Amino acid sequence: MKITAIIPARYNSTRFPGKPLKEIAGKSMIEHVYSRVSKAKSLEQVIVATDDLRIYEEVEDFGGKVVMTDSDHRSGTDRIAEVAAGLDSDLIINVQGDEPLLKPEMIEEAVEPFFHDDKLKMSTLKTEIDSPEEMLSPNVVKVVTDLAGYALYFSRSPLPYLKQGNICSYKHIGLYVYNRDFLLEFSRLAPTPLEKAESLEQLRALENGYRIKVVETDYMSIGVDTPEDVAEVARIIAAETRECVK
Repeated sequence: MKITAIIPARYNSTRFPGKPLKEIAGKSMIEHVYSRVSKAKSLEQVIVATDDLRIYEEVEDFGGKVVMTDSDHRSGTDRIAEVAAGLDSDLIINVQGDEPLLKPEMIEEAVEPFFHDDKLKMSTLKTEIDSPEEMLSPNVVKVVTDLAGYALYFSRSPLPYLKQGNICSYKHIGLYVYNRDFLLEFSRLAPTPLEKAESLEQLRALENGYRIKVVETDYMSIGVDTPEDVAEVARIIAAETRECVK
C-alpha cells in the first residue's frame, strides 16, 4: 500500500500563536515532528500542509516537503483532505504538528490493522492513563472501546465512571490513519452534535455510524498545547540526546 503522512500546521492557534515555529532544542517544532515522522518505515512520503507562508518557508529551509492549502479550512482534517485529494495514496496519516516527541513506531502500530482488514476505514491510538491529573484534565481526551478494540466514545471528561470494579482507563493519542477515499468522504460530512459539544472531530465518524479501530501503544508522546509545555519537551529531547551519545 502507498502510505502518506500529512502534518497540518497553522500559525494562528488561539492558545499558542506561532506554535509550529517555536524553537525547541535548536529546531522548530515542525522540524522535530517532520524528522520523527520521516523515520517510519512504512511511509512513501511526508508532507506538511499549511496556509501560512512562514511555516511554508521554514519547512522548505530544512528540506521538507510542504503544500500551501486554503486558509478557510475549519479543521486539520479538512486541510489534509485537500492535499490527499491530489494523491494516489491508499492510506493517509494525520499527524498532529504539535507532537515533537512522537515515536515513528507509533505510526507503524496505527497502520498495522489495515494490513489485516481491507474494509477498515480509520484507526487511531490509545495509551493507559497513569495519573488522576490526566484523568481529570479536559486537555486529555479519554477513549473507551468495545471488546474488539473499536471506539465506543471519546470525551474530555473522565471516562469511564468507575462505580465498581477496577479497569484501566485510556487517553487518546491524536494520530489518525484513514483510508484515502473515506477521508475525502469524512471531510464532506457536516459537524455533528456530540462533536460540537466535546470539540472532538473524531466523534463525527462515530455519530455517522463508522467504526474506528483503536490500537493500544506503550509509547508516550507529549503534545505541546501551551508555551509552558515547551520547557518540558525540551528537557525530554535533551535527555534523549544525552542517551544517544552514550
